[in-house]
Amino acid sequence: MSELINLVILGASGDLTHRLLLPGLGTLLKGHRDLTINLIGAAADEWTDEHWREVVAKALTDGGCSGDRMKPLIELSRYERVDATSADDLGRLVSAPGRTVLYFALPPAVTMAACRALAGMDLPDELFLAIEKPFGTDAASAHEFNRLLTQVAPEDHIFRIDHYLGKATVLNLLGLRFTNRIIEPVWNADNIERIEIITDEALALEGRAAYYDKAGALKDMIQSHLLLVMAMLCMEGPARIEAGELRDLQLHVLRATRVWQGDPVTSTRRARYVAGRIDGKDVPNYVDEPGVDAARNTETLAEVTVEVRNNRWAGVPIRLRSGKALGDGLRNISVVFKPLAYQPEGFRNPAPQNVIAIGLAPEYINVGLSTNAEGDKLDLEQSVLSTDLGESAIRPYGEILDHILRGDPLLSVRGDIAEECWRIVTPVLDAWREGLVPMDEYRAGSTGPDSWT
Repeated sequence: MSELINLVILGASGDLTHRLLLPGLGTLLKGHRDLTINLIGAAADEWTDEHWREVVAKALTDGGCSGDRMKPLIELSRYERVDATSADDLGRLVSAPGRTVLYFALPPAVTMAACRALAGMDLPDELFLAIEKPFGTDAASAHEFNRLLTQVAPEDHIFRIDHYLGKATVLNLLGLRFTNRIIEPVWNADNIERIEIITDEALALEGRAAYYDKAGALKDMIQSHLLLVMAMLCMEGPARIEAGELRDLQLHVLRATRVWQGDPVTSTRRARYVAGRIDGKDVPNYVDEPGVDAARNTETLAEVTVEVRNNRWAGVPIRLRSGKALGDGLRNISVVFKPLAYQPEGFRNPAPQNVIAIGLAPEYINVGLSTNAEGDKLDLEQSVLSTDLGESAIRPYGEILDHILRGDPLLSVRGDIAEECWRIVTPVLDAWREGLVPMDEYRAGSTGPDSWT
């Protein structure tokens, strides 16, 4: 039998636990016979062990796990009613022998309060912390949070969770970049004109006002997810796929990143959806959604263009965009190559630019090449070489949990990286707070504001 690992979920009664975390664990259990977990749910609700086990069983089943794979975990599992900020309650949760993963499926303010309680305790050496984003609300609070966390556990025992790093396509960037001779030598400013990373969602607010209306698209998606994807896309080649090296290389990219031309006014745009229809369903104006405070002036669509100011990437605009209630739901990475410096005379039209498109959902790679047209061999057209990557059997949260349970920080966010992400967006947040960038509008179900090109 494999080592028994204690997985304690603080916030066990919450939406994150039953909708994402436990189903992700189910996909992991389905493919790993040697995983032995003592699962403890902890929250303030008056749940029984029996009710908790029912919740766990349903969520694991949603992840495709069943029968003998999940039976031992459910039989071991129990529920504890706790105050997550109480040192006594937390001490009881981390006192079991062996390795313990304390997973904070909690709002950031509660997580910080819990960590303050832990910082004054004598804790076991084999305690690991798993922290959900956001990591602070700005650069100063992220720095303070990192300082607090290092009073609780060493950095290599701290897993800051960004589930985008568990997506199969994001991990595929490593193989695409660093194992193809036809790609790596041209992956630079000499050959690439621009890069776009877009994660548009058809989903509207969907009852998440308590969190989203205080964050908005910029903090929710660009500050964390998209900057991390960009860092993986643009980093230098590693000598080996190992946590310390990969995270050092990501940090080097982020340290060199600034808003385009140093101007957060001309290099950013923001907008908010108004009433419309998506998939035949009426979507209300964002400011009329339950729980939304119009005075916060929260954006639901954000776009920021940045530049990585180093020898490989200087001069290449990188557009990061994410939004809600958008009809096309486009989620991909586009790498657009420069036009030819010289094209032989005699062709009837300019050659289409080469484009590599990497789909985040669904997952695919398309390579656009210039070829002779079928009807007239002197006409040029774009042909696309395409492959579907297929969905990973393990969901992103399952991938993340796998690394946490094994004590491998490869897919977690290091503290200095989290702070650099906040540094990059701080000028944007300041400009938006001062009203220097207008709040545009777009109809729910459209592709964005009519004035955006």
